[in-house]
Amino acid sequence: MRFRTALRSAVSTLSALALLSACSGSATSTSSSGMPLVGVDYPRSDTDFWNSYIKYTPQYAKELGLDLKTTNSQNDVAKLTANAQTFISQGVKGLAMAPQDTAAIAPTLAQLEAKKIPVVTVDTRPDTGKVFMVVRADNRAYGEKACQYLGTKLGGKGKVVMLQGGLDSINGRDRTEAFNDCMKKNYPDIKVFGEATNWDGAVAAQKLQTRLTQHPDIKGVYMQSSFALSGTLQVLKQKGLLVDPKDKKHVFVVSNDGIPEELKDIAAGKIDATVSQPADLYAKYALYYLKAAIEGETFKPGKTDHDSTIIQVRDGLLEDQLSAPLVTADGGTYGGVPSVKSDDKSLWGNNLG
Repeated sequence: MRFRTALRSAVSTLSALALLSACSGSATSTSSSGMPLVGVDYPRSDTDFWNSYIKYTPQYAKELGLDLKTTNSQNDVAKLTANAQTFISQGVKGLAMAPQDTAAIAPTLAQLEAKKIPVVTVDTRPDTGKVFMVVRADNRAYGEKACQYLGTKLGGKGKVVMLQGGLDSINGRDRTEAFNDCMKKNYPDIKVFGEATNWDGAVAAQKLQTRLTQHPDIKGVYMQSSFALSGTLQVLKQKGLLVDPKDKKHVFVVSNDGIPEELKDIAAGKIDATVSQPADLYAKYALYYLKAAIEGETFKPGKTDHDSTIIQVRDGLLEDQLSAPLVTADGGTYGGVPSVKSDDKSLWGNNLG
């Protein structure tokens, strides 16, 4: 496993005992092997993306020699707050979380800071408050890549539906604002219907169906996450629009996540593109930065050795923006945005066991 070379002086060799001892939800608050005890709160387990993240987390905890406890806040900030209290009582030395309500988490972050428990947030960035590192891809780039793909495919004209996530999340806001800004600047003749769904697939399907009934000439759909995948395909099928990309009735669909089902659907011509959000690297670098925080390391803005860039979001808050490529069937370039083919083995969605 490669680590940062310019910012980190050395990495100790993991022992066989460390590899065998790291576990999820151990019964004691300290590790008998002396490994650092860390907590990871999973935000939800009702999507393929987050289930993949859940699968990767114990794997990387073992590789890094960390003892692991986990909880699941089920997309509920009150449960996340309660889980944080549990982790504090268990004596964790660091905590990774993915708060879906990025404003309401501030009091919990303040409490953890007061107790000198470093926090890494994954996928989302708190609106206020301090964390050791944010591990996230550039979510504005998600919206821009979807815009450029659909704008190119529609020839700069027509109507599209954007199935937004939750606007209480920095991710939902970033993807929405970037998509809208890109469309206004580059494709002003494309009409965008924005639909708030709160990351709910049933709501997304219902709103898409309503829009298609009102505007049967809609030719594009931007799903801000794979939460909407199943419902979108079902609605398109019901309306006779789930057809080959070469068919004039085809509705171009772009998603976000890069789960295996999306990659298969791109190859089959059911959807057209996605942005591969790195579930594996979220788990890997969340734990990497927790260990670094426990060991007293610090980081600065700049390029990393793992194809990402650390940026300073605001005073005292750094974000490691991981790579998240556009994925298409042909690996072409759209609106100046390069893509990789859906069967590319570098994509985590093609490597799940």
